Amino acid sequence: MRRTSVYKSHFMRRSPIAALIAGLLLGFGVARANADVEVLSPSEDVKTAALEAAKLDVLVYNDGDRVRGHLVERSVDTWLFMSERFGLLRVPLADAHVVLATPEAAEAIARANAEAAQVRLEEAQNASFLARLSPGALAQDLKDFFGPWHGRFAVSTQLRSTTTETTNTTLDAHLQRKWTKDDVQLNARYDYAETNHVPTTDVEKGDAAWRHDFPDRLFSIYSPSVELNRASTYLGLPNDYFLLQQEIGVGVNVFKKPNRNVRVGIAENVFDVWQLTEPRTHEENNAESLFLEADWQLPWRMKVTERGVWYHTFASGQDGFENKIELDKKLTETFIVGLRHETRQNNPDVRIQDYTLLKLLLGIDF
Repeated sequence: MRRTSVYKSHFMRRSPIAALIAGLLLGFGVARANADVEVLSPSEDVKTAALEAAKLDVLVYNDGDRVRGHLVERSVDTWLFMSERFGLLRVPLADAHVVLATPEAAEAIARANAEAAQVRLEEAQNASFLARLSPGALAQDLKDFFGPWHGRFAVSTQLRSTTTETTNTTLDAHLQRKWTKDDVQLNARYDYAETNHVPTTDVEKGDAAWRHDFPDRLFSIYSPSVELNRASTYLGLPNDYFLLQQEIGVGVNVFKKPNRNVRVGIAENVFDVWQLTEPRTHEENNAESLFLEADWQLPWRMKVTERGVWYHTFASGQDGFENKIELDKKLTETFIVGLRHETRQNNPDVRIQDYTLLKLLLGIDF
């Protein structure tokens, strides 16, 4: 062994190149040994991995699976998540949640929550607006406004186009309230029709009735009514007028049941007519009348109501009549459809326009 060492020393002194190569090999070995020591240091590797993992968001599925990455965006219904291993993921909100690790992700969640809240608010407002237009909601609003009054608002419209263009519209309102011995009704109606944009009907009507019951099935009634006609003609000339009619009468209840009522009676009528076109005049006429009132509840939520009046004027011996009958059908608790036939012939004042109409009405009952 000693001889070999002496030989090597003598060789290195004799050959500088050999000494240089030996030094390089020795340094490389030491450096590799140090590198091996660093790689094999478990404490440093775990610390670095933990720091890197702390910067990652975690997408947690409902079944417990987890994916690390970064939250890109949270929309109204979707997570947009860039994962380390699977790339960009789109996951429904209901299928997972995200554990945040960065302030940017928290800001994205806050923005998405604000947008989702705004969307929900707009949807609720739209739903509320549409819901308030339903027949049930409108009927409830009317009940709240009118309180103990029962009523109905209805409309009828028609558009016919042949060689001429004809439109016909009716707006109708009815209110009623009952007490133990009293019954009050209020009615209003507007009829409008035109042909080729020329008005042929323009009538506003309103009436009220107060009926008071007495013993032995007797009752009294007072019923004023008004009518404004802006499209009337008489003898081919314009004849706009305003009519005030007052009826005072007594009668007897033939039937008085919860589901059917029939009443007959006699009345004195006073007609005041103001002509609104030239020559402007005012006339008053009296007439006696017989009247019949009936309302009958039918199966399938149907109801028939009728009022007929026969007039007689002793001064002139002239007779006239008017009649209104209506069949109503409740499609729901609040939505109603009605068929009405109405006629008036030979009014005591000849300038009052005779008419006959048949209307299909759609309305809200409250």
